[in-house]
Amino acid sequence: MTHDELIEQAARLFKVLGNSLRIHILFYLRKHGESTVSSIVDHLGASQPVISKQLSILRKYDFVQKRKEGNFVYYSINDQDIVQIIDAMTEHLDHLA
Repeated sequence: MTHDELIEQAARLFKVLGNSLRIHILFYLRKHGESTVSSIVDHLGASQPVISKQLSILRKYDFVQKRKEGNFVYYSINDQDIVQIIDAMTEHLDHLA
């Protein structure tokens, strides 16, 4: 992969992470592990369609994966590198506070 291609991929990564609701979802999944859409909705207070749309975007970029069991859809973090980014962000923000 060329340097320019790496830069473009980094820009896409930060664009996905540029939405506060998606970051909330990732922080929630990081803390609570695999969760249903309804539990994410209850915790974040956003509507189900809004949460589902954001989960769809996170899934499109392989940040999360989904698993269906009966009537429930479960989401979890799919990319352990994202966990490291979330941890680094948390640590950085703690230092700023």
